[in-house]
Amino acid sequence: MSNFDWHIKTIDWYIIKKYLGTFIFTMAVFTVVIVIFDISEKLDDFLKHNAPLSKIVFEYYAGFIPFYLNFLSPLINFIAVIFFTAKMADQTEIVPILSGGVSFTRFLYPYFISSFIIFIVTLVFNIFIIPETNQLKINFENTYIDPKSDNSKQETHMQLDKNTYVYVQNFDNNLKTGYKFYLEKFNGDVLKSRLIADQIAWDSVKHQWKIRNYSIRTVNGLKEKMASGTEKDTILDMRPQDFEVYDNIYTAMNMHELNTHIEKEKIRGTGVMVNLLLEKYKRFVYPLSTFVLTLMGVALSSKKVRGGVGLSLGAGIFLSFTYILFIQFSTMFSLKGGLPPLIAVFIPNVAFGILSIYLTRKAPK
Repeated sequence: MSNFDWHIKTIDWYIIKKYLGTFIFTMAVFTVVIVIFDISEKLDDFLKHNAPLSKIVFEYYAGFIPFYLNFLSPLINFIAVIFFTAKMADQTEIVPILSGGVSFTRFLYPYFISSFIIFIVTLVFNIFIIPETNQLKINFENTYIDPKSDNSKQETHMQLDKNTYVYVQNFDNNLKTGYKFYLEKFNGDVLKSRLIADQIAWDSVKHQWKIRNYSIRTVNGLKEKMASGTEKDTILDMRPQDFEVYDNIYTAMNMHELNTHIEKEKIRGTGVMVNLLLEKYKRFVYPLSTFVLTLMGVALSSKKVRGGVGLSLGAGIFLSFTYILFIQFSTMFSLKGGLPPLIAVFIPNVAFGILSIYLTRKAPK
């Protein structure tokens, strides 16, 4: 390792430019294809719900394109690596490099420089940009593509802190109002007070809740006290977003919101902890696929074969979709089968990493 030449040479720049140029070109092609297919699929929804053109372009597709390019980036990266590497092999550009005394490890050096650039960009997008663009996309979808006529969450139990529990029979997120509201406070296992109200409504100006038609029962040992009223303001550690009925809200949370929801979920136990942890870990772990699939792509396509570029590209596309399918399976096992979220997000990279190392050892040197 001490003899490894870390200097970027002319041939390294050649490979880096080929890699990044092919990656950007492939991403542009995928952008055009997925937008055309999506327009053909969603056009009826756009017309049915009278979606304004400005919102379609600057909200929906401003969120749609980054989301799907990010989701498909492993496939795009893999195809790009295989395409230009197989083309180099087909044009007998790799054999002279390896025959000139360059080790296969050193040959991989410019690939991993390029991979590192893509990794950093993907990581930054995952953490800072994709959640914001997802918010645009999700708001548009929930308004113009799949609006819910009944946006009420039923039978919600929630623990706000160690001693405070709430129950809402149903919550209408359009009106930001809950019906049949219960608030109970305990000291250990002993009930200290119970509030029952017909309604609880969110005041978006004061950022607090209004409780209407309520009664409060306070327990102090053997003594009890009752009080009632028509309306009162109160501050509770919950927001209307906690009653969202849409399944796609976690992808639109920034890291601060995600971490805050995770901490609250540890107390509340509403059953969404796995979803939250999966979303958090994905943002950090999945960009690592850039290194794994780059290594596999070079190992598969660095040898000149009779089928030419097409054979290597076909194998690359098959393995790319297998990788994405692997992600979906591991996610489902975590959501439905009890697999820890951190293990679930690492499984695809570990499995394909082992395969990549095996293929690299078998690759021509």
